[in-house]
Amino acid sequence: MSAEQLTPEGAEQPLSIDNYIWSDDRKKLLIYTNSKKVWRSNSRGDYWVLNLTSNALTQLGGENVKASSLMFAKFSPDASKVAYVVDNNIYLENLTSTKITQLTHDAGNGIINGLFDWVYEEEFGIRDGFRWSPNGEKIAYWQLDTSGSKDFHMINNTDELYPTIVSFPYPKVGETNALANVGIIDLSNQKTTWVNLPNNSREMYIPRMNWSGNSEEVLVQHLNRKQDRNALYLANAATGKVNKIYTEKDEHFLDGITDAKWINNGKNFIWTSEASGWRHFYSISRDGKTKLDLTPGEFDTVSLQAVDEDGGWLYYIASPKNIGQRYLFRSKLDASIVNQQITPESFAGNNSYQMSDDGQWAIHSYSSFTQPTQKRLVKLEGHQEKHMMMDNKKLIDKLASLEQPDHEFFQVQAQDGLTLDGYIMRPANFDASKKYPIIFYVYGEAWGQTVQDRWRGNSYLWDQMLTEQGYIVASIDNRGTRAPKGREWRKQVYGAVGVLSSRDQSDALKAMAKRWNYIDTNRVGIWGHSGGGSMTLNMMFRYPEQYHVGISLAPVPDQRLYDTIYQERYSGILADNEEGYKQGSPITHAKNLQGNLLLVHGTGDDNVHYQGSERLINELVKHNKQFQFMSYPNRSHGLWEGEGTTLHLKSLQTEYFDRYLMNKKVQ
Repeated sequence: MSAEQLTPEGAEQPLSIDNYIWSDDRKKLLIYTNSKKVWRSNSRGDYWVLNLTSNALTQLGGENVKASSLMFAKFSPDASKVAYVVDNNIYLENLTSTKITQLTHDAGNGIINGLFDWVYEEEFGIRDGFRWSPNGEKIAYWQLDTSGSKDFHMINNTDELYPTIVSFPYPKVGETNALANVGIIDLSNQKTTWVNLPNNSREMYIPRMNWSGNSEEVLVQHLNRKQDRNALYLANAATGKVNKIYTEKDEHFLDGITDAKWINNGKNFIWTSEASGWRHFYSISRDGKTKLDLTPGEFDTVSLQAVDEDGGWLYYIASPKNIGQRYLFRSKLDASIVNQQITPESFAGNNSYQMSDDGQWAIHSYSSFTQPTQKRLVKLEGHQEKHMMMDNKKLIDKLASLEQPDHEFFQVQAQDGLTLDGYIMRPANFDASKKYPIIFYVYGEAWGQTVQDRWRGNSYLWDQMLTEQGYIVASIDNRGTRAPKGREWRKQVYGAVGVLSSRDQSDALKAMAKRWNYIDTNRVGIWGHSGGGSMTLNMMFRYPEQYHVGISLAPVPDQRLYDTIYQERYSGILADNEEGYKQGSPITHAKNLQGNLLLVHGTGDDNVHYQGSERLINELVKHNKQFQFMSYPNRSHGLWEGEGTTLHLKSLQTEYFDRYLMNKKVQ
């Protein structure tokens, strides 16, 4: 597309493109621009359609459309229409007549159509809440009634003369969730048919929904609040009647909810299950009665990449031999060939792929612990490199001019014999006869894995700088983290989040100190963000004799203050496990603090609320425990907004470790 084609009539500059979608026939281009942030993503903006036949560039939304007011615009299958969300209602715009039809009319008083509340978006990872039918005659959509959920309020003290308040529904542990429903709009009469899910209530979730390979039925996933049972229903698009075809269940909780991927003209779907003890991909028949494991073996798959039906291949990411690495594999859809590695062994480290629909081509991204990311265009047959798209040569050359720290991946045993993985970074001029202070980077929650052979960008560079100052840097993945080590590894922390995981961290430190005499066990630091901030508090409060300096960023000091979907998934229903919530929360053990603690939180954190740190402050004050605290006004959970914030925060962390761990005089 030329800049001229993308310049609206009367404008001097072309549209600044945030995203774009081609119509299937490549004759129209849907352009997303002028986007604005809604919580964690820029999901509200302006949409334009470029017709390549006439070269006409037209803005959607009508003559009086407000700037940045449309959400989730999508072509109909034949690209004759576009549907989008405005002010929590769904609209349809005919691209020939430019007629706009409002399809839902009940938004308001907590009702939202075609999008999600805060907790669905954060914990189920879904933002766009409607789906076109394959024939373009219907639209299936989510409706949420958030009126039963209590509002959380955040105060902005800096941007106006008087404080302003932002309020949004946020169900905390044990509180009332939104009520979710699925409606199906028949575009011929604009009437909605509601899916008749049995026992649907605010104690149930609808985390996924999609058309089931045809335009007659929608597959709806119905997950109970405890999140240990997910029932799959085929819903008749004309009547709303449902037929349960399959149920996925787990002793503790179901994790990583994904869409079913329909194949074979809707006769089968690809499904992810941990029923075998490992996360595998299965081909399941439409009636749910036959189930074929496409990735057999004692290893976890990580993610589905593509399905090439013409060639009969399923492509996926896994790493059976090294849990810190990632490679592309494929299996035949009939399981006649399974677990065939596509990524060459020469790309040892982390590999990801943006694949063409037919599975023939991909943009291959590769990195390792010390190797910055490179991107190549490859033909997957033989993994033939056709074009180096980004070699990162300038950064690689800069890194080569610096003294590189030594790093090592290692394993130690927890007290019950469980193997824990870690990495350690040592100074370039390392002398094993000396004693070095050590800083642990920790996460430790179910949503991440720190010990990976991949490029970490700025995080690696900061760690490299710390090793230049004479620190050892290390990280440990405790049980319960999202490592591909099997179902039991991830789920044995159920109901005891923060208890077993912190014990693993302590065990790892003891084992490391026994193995490596150069670790100065009198100078041990630890830091983390979010779940890592919580784990930092747990280590400082539960094991004060081992950890001497801690920096906790945006932590959850009391698990009862976090949202329903995440915390109840891993800690259970509050009424069933109040003691587990209490013992797993760092605030319960705050009275044990002995070392130096720096607590950091943004007042505009809509995810992990500033409220939690204020409660922790009260508890520390009550027990006369001295600590330091830094609040960042109006910063969200990432602690990055505002001029100078990132440099200020990293400088604050560095100086704190220098002062209290390295015992340096800091000006």
